[in-house]
Amino acid sequence: MWLLILQALYFFLPAYFANMAPVFFQKVQFLAMPISEKYFGKNKTWRGLFFAVVLGTLVFALQKYVYSLGYTSLSLLDYNGFSLWLGITMSAGAIFGDLLKSYYKRKEGINPGESWLFWDQMDFVIGGIIGSSIIYVPYVDVVVVLLIASPLLHIVVNYIGFLLGMREKKF
Repeated sequence: MWLLILQALYFFLPAYFANMAPVFFQKVQFLAMPISEKYFGKNKTWRGLFFAVVLGTLVFALQKYVYSLGYTSLSLLDYNGFSLWLGITMSAGAIFGDLLKSYYKRKEGINPGESWLFWDQMDFVIGGIIGSSIIYVPYVDVVVVLLIASPLLHIVVNYIGFLLGMREKKF
């Protein structure tokens, strides 16, 4: 059971990093303009979109490289059999899931930065799973692990970001 959890989390690393990229690169001025303040809020920028896909894809490339060196125990799949497109689609899916959630937050009148429980933790997970499924459909047990473990990790990572002064709110 623990191996499955670790393998699922390892598989989803590109989506996790894609989801965190906007926070990592928030001080970079490159593409630092909102995609659409009206529809997504001022915090959803072209910079975040760009760096999410780039960072997630780089993480996938690193997974491919590590796999080629023989470190395969955490792998759910043969990384040699997949191109970088899997990393791109998973990362893009994660960040577009977040973007879609922001659209609906605006429609519901929820301000940028305000919490929207459940969706704030699940948006990128659902998007990343859908994105990866364009090229590789994960097994049902992997999806279940991701749907349960990812929100818990999201809360923990956000709290750590709060403690480090990278976030204004705990969750």
